[in-house]
Amino acid sequence: MKAVTLVPGTAEGEVFVMAEPLSFWGGLDAATGAIIDRWHPQCGEVLTGKVVAMERGRGSSSGSSVLAEAIRAGTAPAAIVMLTRDAIVTLGALVGRELYGKDCPVVMAAAADWPALTAAGRLTVEAGDDGAAISG
Repeated sequence: MKAVTLVPGTAEGEVFVMAEPLSFWGGLDAATGAIIDRWHPQCGEVLTGKVVAMERGRGSSSGSSVLAEAIRAGTAPAAIVMLTRDAIVTLGALVGRELYGKDCPVVMAAAADWPALTAAGRLTVEAGDDGAAISG
C-alpha cells in the first residue's frame, strides 16, 4: 500500500490500533512507553516497538516533546500510521530523528487502505522522500 511520508525511516512491528486519538502529553509515559491517560480505553497498554495506527492525534503541542523523549529513551512506537496529517506527532518524530538519530517513521495512509492496515498483525513501513510503502 502506498502512503505519504511525513517523517522518513523504516520500521517493522506488531500493529497496535488506537481505539481513539491519544495526546502524547499526559497520555504517554515516555519512560515506559505505556498509555497513562486514565480515560483512554487502552490505558496501561504499551506502545514500545509497535506500529501504531491512529486516525489522528489529539492536541497539546507539548505532545511532540513527549514523543521525542520516548524516541530518545527507546520506548516509542516503531512507526506511526495516520489517516490525517498531524503537526504535533510529525514534529516529535522529526526532533527524535534529528537530535537522537533514531527513526520513528510517520506516514499518512489512504482511507481506502485503513481496514486492511488495522486488520494486519504486523506491518513494515518504508518511508522515503519519494513516498512511503506499507506492507503486512
